[in-house]
Amino acid sequence: MRYFSLLLIVLLTAACQATAPPKAESPFDPAEIAEGKRVYDLYCAACHGANLEGEPEWKLPNPDGSFRAPPHDASGHTWHHGDGLLTEIIKKGGARIPPGLGSSNMPAYEGILTDAEIAAVLTYFKSSWPPDILAIQQEMTVREQTP
Repeated sequence: MRYFSLLLIVLLTAACQATAPPKAESPFDPAEIAEGKRVYDLYCAACHGANLEGEPEWKLPNPDGSFRAPPHDASGHTWHHGDGLLTEIIKKGGARIPPGLGSSNMPAYEGILTDAEIAAVLTYFKSSWPPDILAIQQEMTVREQTP
């Protein structure tokens, strides 16, 4: 009886492993993700959080009325924007917001970060997003490029 129980456990374990869906592989280059994390840690994490989580209560304005640093993980709104707009935000910082639409204390990184470093940071963000959100963001990028 003891051998039968052991055999049953082995067979059930094998059956569960055989029917488990394969783990999806990341569509991103691990080296670019690592570079993006390195740049993010140096320039972005102090405001946007070490784990892409953003400032606490990021949807509320600061006492001076400026926007707080939003999260860049799936809980935020970064993925609602295409790559072109995200690149512009990183390059121009808060200065890109037209008067009357609020303000941001985000510094401009144009001339500090290269285009390749900015692209790597975006890849780092995207590597944390689930496939459905990543697909929406990719569609936003395509829409930005369509006249």
